[in-house]
Amino acid sequence: MPGPHEAREPVTATDVEHTVRLAVAALRSARGADWGAGAGSLEWDCWETVEHLADDLFSYAAQLGPQEPPSDTHVPFAWSRRRPGGPANVVFADREGGPAGLLMVLEACGALLTAVVRTTPSTVRSHHVFGVADPEGFAAMGVVETLVHTYDVAQGLGIDWAPDADLCARVLARLFPDVPADTDPWPTLLWATGRGDIPGRPRRTEWRWYGAPLSDGARAGSGTYASG
Repeated sequence: MPGPHEAREPVTATDVEHTVRLAVAALRSARGADWGAGAGSLEWDCWETVEHLADDLFSYAAQLGPQEPPSDTHVPFAWSRRRPGGPANVVFADREGGPAGLLMVLEACGALLTAVVRTTPSTVRSHHVFGVADPEGFAAMGVVETLVHTYDVAQGLGIDWAPDADLCARVLARLFPDVPADTDPWPTLLWATGRGDIPGRPRRTEWRWYGAPLSDGARAGSGTYASG
């Protein structure tokens, strides 16, 4: 895996599209599973976690959507929770649609982010709490969210999920400059997001990524994130 200052292959809209399709295909295999089961180490169930993932993808697309994207705040959609402790979302799936409808919502939100990243000039920047990001940054965020939340849900549904090492390596190089470069990319991504262990490193209880591109100078952003 290249270090943060070495040449690397970019994360693209095609990566978002590919990752979401793989996630949807994996989750569709969980026929008859209990979508109310807990999602890995999260406080949400599997249904809520997929809704949260869909909402992430939608929100990243929305941040890049305005003619003048905001540099200091989120696009002001009204977020809400369906229950205390549940994820705060704009996007919710109609429960009457069942798991198939839920996954259609996820697929649709992934398509929105794919289209917006594909058509937005690389010079555009928009707010994220972990650094004002470019379209590639939002693509990488969408890929990471999809990889790790599918892992969470797969644990709850009892299915396998093991993504491509090269894709994991590229999103690590783009968003996580502080992680080791000599460990297996998928376990390293799980460790970087507080979900796993790698030799010689304590498990993370707080973590963040760095959304600002290196071409903009010092990486910006503040805060930690440990629940999603």
